[in-house]
Amino acid sequence: MEHPVPHTAGILYPGYSAEDDYPTLERLLGDDVRLPLVHTLMREDAHRVDALLDIGSEEVLADGARELLSRGVQSVIWACTSGSFVFGWRGAREQVEKLQAVTGLPTSSTSFAFVHAAARLGLRRVAVAATYPADVAAKFEDFLQAADLEVVRLSSRGIITAAEVGTLGRDEVLSFAAANDDDRADALLMPDTALHTAAWLDELEEELGKPVLTANQVSAWEALRLAGAQQARDGLGELFRSGTGGERSGSPD
Repeated sequence: MEHPVPHTAGILYPGYSAEDDYPTLERLLGDDVRLPLVHTLMREDAHRVDALLDIGSEEVLADGARELLSRGVQSVIWACTSGSFVFGWRGAREQVEKLQAVTGLPTSSTSFAFVHAAARLGLRRVAVAATYPADVAAKFEDFLQAADLEVVRLSSRGIITAAEVGTLGRDEVLSFAAANDDDRADALLMPDTALHTAAWLDELEEELGKPVLTANQVSAWEALRLAGAQQARDGLGELFRSGTGGERSGSPD
């Protein structure tokens, strides 16, 4: 019996916190998916603007991308929401363009993955449950507004380090989501790739009764979309049940 040729989508991930979401996603997605991951340099683990600008700098991402290219990847995503939206819309576009110049492959970032995922699901109004400090969370709201998404509720948990975010377990994640949803929102967004969510995506949506988009979920979805994977898949929320739409463009105009 022939096995399907895997779609291999490369993940650039800063430091160590919830990177084990990607093996979980790979297992749940099936035998035709590979999500090789390279850890990028994090000189300081801090959800603070100056530290995030360094985490997402051109040199740091280029070094990680060159290592990732040896893994036979078909696409690359910079799997760090705050390390992309902190540059603003134009800066995040430039970040992806410079990274793509290194990879020579379809390339994107988690911030744009949220925008593309929202478009795929036809979302207009969203609530945001951010683990970040309030000033960083506000920059994510600005990014979403630049994509014509209305943020009807913005919540901040105020956690400084990715390492601390990565310690939050299932019950804490579900209760954080439920406490920060809004009846006016079409979906809830949870934007930190340091937050474990992969194993609980369907539970989150059952709890809220609406789509929930999380950072590692949309990162994997975007990377697989760029790698040409189009199949709808169960067990990972409404986004994966919707498929990818088949277009392989990266950051939007």
